[in-house]
Amino acid sequence: MPPKTRYKKWNAYRYYITSTWWDFLNLFFPLNCAACGNYLFKGEKVICTSCLFQLPKTNFHFHKENPIFEIFIGRVKINNATAFFTFNKGSKYQKLIHKLKYNRQAEIGIELGRHFGNTLMNSDEYRDIDFIIPVPLHPKKKKARTYNQSEMIAKGMAEVMNSKLLVDVLVRNIHSESQTKKDKIERWLNVKNVFALKSSEQIKNKHVLLVDDVVTTGATLEACAQRLLETDQIKVSIACLAQA
Repeated sequence: MPPKTRYKKWNAYRYYITSTWWDFLNLFFPLNCAACGNYLFKGEKVICTSCLFQLPKTNFHFHKENPIFEIFIGRVKINNATAFFTFNKGSKYQKLIHKLKYNRQAEIGIELGRHFGNTLMNSDEYRDIDFIIPVPLHPKKKKARTYNQSEMIAKGMAEVMNSKLLVDVLVRNIHSESQTKKDKIERWLNVKNVFALKSSEQIKNKHVLLVDDVVTTGATLEACAQRLLETDQIKVSIACLAQA
């Protein structure tokens, strides 16, 4: 049998086995969309095609001066800033973020990170990113949640952006209170001086992308960016999965 024919037959056989195995698993353990709860079809991961299509994307990455970038004007010097999508209180997309942060569904962050990263690669401003750095969690909080949700998003982004994920450069030394019910000033005071640079040699003269899950007042991202900007000749851009 010619090699090409043998290769085609093997691929067809492998597809049949994979497809049959998927059907078998889905019969007993149906996979559901993390946003709407409907069954996932073959080829869909974590979030169904319909929910991804309806995702309220901002497209801020195509416009340098956008509402996310404007948050940081006069506060900290950054190159670019964007958010992948927006959500309203109580929407299925807010619930999606809640599942990522508190329900130990790390795969939501990774998958959305991949989609976010692919989207950013359509913009010239984000094609030269050297390193992707997630906003760090304090070890106590990370232990309680089992993972850092921002790191999961950054992991997915790094996979598709040809950039390296760095999780040991920026650290959180102080365990602060939740930001959820604080106003703008309280949020800033709550995160002031809680971050530190563990090492800066690797990011000198580089363009780094600081990643977080949700941006509201920008206090946490500002505090992180200020620490990163202590490095010589560094460029800092910001990317958040969602805008509240």
